[in-house]
Amino acid sequence: MRHETSCKRLCLIGSTGSIGTQTLDIVAAHPDRYAVTVLCAGSNVNALTGQALRFRPRSVVIADDGKFNELKKNLEGTGIKVHAGAQALCEAVQRADVDMIVNATVGYSGLAPTIAAIGAGKDIALANKETLVVAGELIRRLLKSSPSRIYPIDSEHSAIAQCLAGEDTDSVRRLIITASGGPFRTWTTQQLEKATVADALHHPNWSMGAKITIDSATMLNKAFEIIEAHYLFNIPAERIVPMVHPQSIVHSMVEFADGAVKAQLGIPDMRLPIAYALGEGKRLAGASNPLTLPQMMQLTFSAPDTGKFPCLTFAETALKRGGNAACTINAANEVANLAFRQGKIPFNAIYTVVARTLDHEDFIEAPEYEDYVATNTSACRHAAEIVHDIAVKTIYAT
Repeated sequence: MRHETSCKRLCLIGSTGSIGTQTLDIVAAHPDRYAVTVLCAGSNVNALTGQALRFRPRSVVIADDGKFNELKKNLEGTGIKVHAGAQALCEAVQRADVDMIVNATVGYSGLAPTIAAIGAGKDIALANKETLVVAGELIRRLLKSSPSRIYPIDSEHSAIAQCLAGEDTDSVRRLIITASGGPFRTWTTQQLEKATVADALHHPNWSMGAKITIDSATMLNKAFEIIEAHYLFNIPAERIVPMVHPQSIVHSMVEFADGAVKAQLGIPDMRLPIAYALGEGKRLAGASNPLTLPQMMQLTFSAPDTGKFPCLTFAETALKRGGNAACTINAANEVANLAFRQGKIPFNAIYTVVARTLDHEDFIEAPEYEDYVATNTSACRHAAEIVHDIAVKTIYAT
């Protein structure tokens, strides 16, 4: 793909994942608007190779150092420079030939490149919610001394941003973040005790990566989105509420002081919020198929059941405690989520692992970046120990 000076030059982190591949769909459809300077992926060498050969970036980065030689061999003779490792990722986002970072990676690993991008004054299209969940106060502080701007890609936060366009944020009464309810919305507590990985991965509306799909099933994903909304829009936590909306047509709403409510509606298609972020709030024709009237015939809403989905309560816990609490929650969840997918612990134990880790981990009231790094390492270790304990007890119980 030819790089034009008039194109917005992108560094795409997480290029082989769901958001990454859909971002490349938009780039391919609009070569006059966007070009890829750098492609970055975790460990999927084959997919990254294919993307590099198609989009011809100047550089590619594979986070897994062990895959460097394989990727370099695949791209030999193309002129595409190959790099590997976390440091290379942070260096990639600071390149002079990059205008915007698309951070589409999943998990804590997205924090460091976001900080590096802010340090370099780059605009960021952000799908990595963990950046703000883990270190929202730090990110907000860094943005005050940087020209960087963050454009949210999550459908809920994109919807809120669209609803707030042209509005005075002082007039906002509530942010209403919608949730599909996931695959277990109608399940009983007893059924949840026997939920399998296949059950949890069967999301009714969205096609997402495995980790996020499990987070949706526990509704911890929605807790993270409440935390993210707090830092993105500077709205107090008590004025951000979740609402179950099974049809996933209303992506979120904003209630104003005069009683008016604005909502953003659309089919469940991440290309629309991705395009809105890439356009920095300007709309890209044909980004998504339009919503039809029959699709709006039945729109239902209900309050979430925190008895069945206790992970949702971690939003309030994290924002009330502040400090490194959300970092601890995120780290413990990454361990527990993976352990469930590997069949080591039952579905309901994800909450238990996170709650016990939060009780165990030391609290830091005003963490700096090094504190977040230490907290993530320590919380992951504690969570792994708790997972082992639960796994052993589960084996003996059977």
